[in-house]
Amino acid sequence: MDFAFPWPMSQGEWLAWSSAVVTVLLGLLFFLAPGLAFRILRLQVKPEKVAAIAEGRGRMSGFYLGVGLCCILLAQPLVYMTLGFSWLFTAFGRLLSMMSDGANTPFNWVSIVVELALAALPLAFAFGFLP
Repeated sequence: MDFAFPWPMSQGEWLAWSSAVVTVLLGLLFFLAPGLAFRILRLQVKPEKVAAIAEGRGRMSGFYLGVGLCCILLAQPLVYMTLGFSWLFTAFGRLLSMMSDGANTPFNWVSIVVELALAALPLAFAFGFLP
């Protein structure tokens, strides 16, 4: 059995693939430069809790890299659906925090728009809204 890279064939698949690439790039940022990624997200690691960097390298980058790379390498609608729902629940969690935790900031509004866009692209392809 030969392994062939599944290159996107339609406009919808290209858009879903683009969301996966952005997800992989975010995962690489957390994996290779977690301190920079935390600063971009406005998170701060306490000097006495440097093990928190492991959360960026492990938990955060692991999910981003795992789901994003599976989408790119397998190119299956159900895997793209997983990516879309992951970003959708990320946006929902941010919205919930904005409503209940007083985190209604411009940064969170920009973030939620980006997360909804990253969710919409693979979901639209997976559900057949984009050819």
